[in-house]
Amino acid sequence: MLPICDKMDEAGFWSLEVWGGATFDVPIRYLNEDPWDRLRTLKEHLPNTPLQMLERAMNIVAYWNFPDDMVRKFIHYAHKNGCDVFRVFDALNDPRNMKVPIEAVLEEGGHAQGCVSYTISPVHTVERYVSQLLELEKLGCQTVCIKDMAGMISPTRAYDIIHGYKEAGGKAPIDLHCHTTSGMTGMAYWAACEAGVDILDTCISPISGGTGHMPTESVVSALQGTEWDTGYDLEHLVEIRKYFLEVWKKYRHLHRQEAMKVDPSVMVHQIPGGMLSNLVSQLEAQGASDKYFEVLEETARVREELGYPPLVTPTSQVVGVQAVMNVLFGRYKKVPEETKDYCRGLYGRPPAEIKPEIMELVLGSDWKDKVIECRPADLIEPLWDIRRDELDSMGLLKREEDVLTYAIYPKVGLDFLKGENKAEFTSDQLPLDKDHPFTRAMVKAQFPELKDVYIEEEPPEKRVGAGPAQIPTQFNVQVDGEPYEVCVEPTGGYMTVSEGGAAPASAGPPADIEGGQETGMQGTILKVLVAVGDTVEEGQPVAVIEAMKMESDILADHNGEVKDIFVAVGDTVASGDIIMQIL
Repeated sequence: MLPICDKMDEAGFWSLEVWGGATFDVPIRYLNEDPWDRLRTLKEHLPNTPLQMLERAMNIVAYWNFPDDMVRKFIHYAHKNGCDVFRVFDALNDPRNMKVPIEAVLEEGGHAQGCVSYTISPVHTVERYVSQLLELEKLGCQTVCIKDMAGMISPTRAYDIIHGYKEAGGKAPIDLHCHTTSGMTGMAYWAACEAGVDILDTCISPISGGTGHMPTESVVSALQGTEWDTGYDLEHLVEIRKYFLEVWKKYRHLHRQEAMKVDPSVMVHQIPGGMLSNLVSQLEAQGASDKYFEVLEETARVREELGYPPLVTPTSQVVGVQAVMNVLFGRYKKVPEETKDYCRGLYGRPPAEIKPEIMELVLGSDWKDKVIECRPADLIEPLWDIRRDELDSMGLLKREEDVLTYAIYPKVGLDFLKGENKAEFTSDQLPLDKDHPFTRAMVKAQFPELKDVYIEEEPPEKRVGAGPAQIPTQFNVQVDGEPYEVCVEPTGGYMTVSEGGAAPASAGPPADIEGGQETGMQGTILKVLVAVGDTVEEGQPVAVIEAMKMESDILADHNGEVKDIFVAVGDTVASGDIIMQIL
């Protein structure tokens, strides 16, 4: 990013969104970089352009609510480190969740932009959106925004909402943020201009389109010579384009064809761009890429059953992961804690009533006793002093921002602060070779008929982003020039490939161990809830796994006694791995 910052800074953008949302999580989880350093460095290189972050209301940059003191501290240090504009949104458009962060931004002297998350449903009317935008202005927002994360807004809807807001006396400048997933966005932007929109969100062309945004250069060109002419220098923007074309090539191993194409079916399943590309990766990780279209259909069904929440973080994760679970394990047979919390009201008020039969499936027959009516954060005790003392007692408190890193992402953040995280790859390694495991994930997705016979030459502990390589059992061989595909069945103990050769059975349980309890999904073990010698019943939680950024119980699939446990907290497991023996 840094080499192009000077040209970006000269373009004249209203703001540059550079932080918040996933860009806080990704540096510590995958890049071994401090997100606070990233913000400060970008501010130094972009002195003339306001920097903007995406702030998830009481979720901050995570997937669950935090107490007021944590929200206020985060906004204080974000502004101190270089964030000027705070785009505050709530997945459920619940103003109770947005009030405190908006107040905090204003108190710090920042620019508060209040968002409504756009979706389509019987309850999401033009009048409802206009009313919500006016309410955000009353809360003190200097600008308001329609956040169309799935790219579903039609030209008519864009015009009606923006014009309706202006006609109703709305005075704050209004921004339209829209992905191009459906293919309608260019028309919607033109209609928005006719309705009086003040700001349009775009993205430089090499990383635009599909689940991305409208290309900046195209929008600038379309508006030249009109009353909405931006005045931007198109030649200057093309120079920026040339730079990002090379960046796009470097990251080719992360490209997904599904995310780059226009997908009008979004008008049915309503999955936003970030969620759609994430969903593809999640299904790959679970070995269920063939379930893609089935999951899309199930997502629409789950969303209706849960009261039509807009599919944006974190509700997109709640709905999307529940849909994946329903497809893989049966409808509501596995229910993550986040789905339970959503139904209890711990994310805020759903836009529409959740069907009682779904509430019972998720929360049990006594579900009415578990639902809250207050603002979710009112139930959370102050946390800043507790997390600060914990970090200080571990000798890891170097600056106040570290408390936020640890508090927001307790495990990943703590590992980062301990220096235990490693970058999956670094820029100087890019582009990755076509045979690299990360690249192969894309190749196999596009050519599912290709069989995986590749063995990584490096030992597993030195490989990037891959678990232990298994001894291959499928080979392509030629006999008298004729190709044959053969399957070889290993005999003897369970083996894994490691440095120095093959490891004996102690490296893990055999796949067909008697009484083996399987994971069912790929993820990280968060808790082991039983010990060797414990008696368990069918359906009893025996472990907790973090899969697709959500917590789920692993339930015993039969009665018995725990004879052996093969995993520990923090272990990464694949779908179908045996984690314990129950006989």
